[in-house]
Amino acid sequence: MSLSRDHALQTANILTEALPYIQKFTGKTLVIKFGGNAMIDEQLKQSFARDIVLMKLVGINPVIVHGGGPQIGKLLEKLNIESHFVDGMRVTDSKTMDVVEMVLGGAVNKLSLIHISEPTRPY
Repeated sequence: MSLSRDHALQTANILTEALPYIQKFTGKTLVIKFGGNAMIDEQLKQSFARDIVLMKLVGINPVIVHGGGPQIGKLLEKLNIESHFVDGMRVTDSKTMDVVEMVLGGAVNKLSLIHISEPTRPY
């Protein structure tokens, strides 16, 4: 992988800025939410995966908690199941819970794992 001089300088600057955080969090476990909306944008997914891989490489232990609200909403709509929210929180009845489990345990989880295990692969 060859870098242009400008890209190499940008990367060096980013790593220099990150160094204090890398030193502070090496050996620690961080819980990171990968939200549903961020999971829609391909560039964000790849960037997130690269960041997680970098954390592992420098000795940080990331634990990923993934969202999936937009994907859940889309499938509920396709199945003609109405979403109910109270104060911004989804009210989850048994039908909705079945859909939530399908979305989060199925496609969302698998895509997250694929991106992290192969962060440079185009999707």
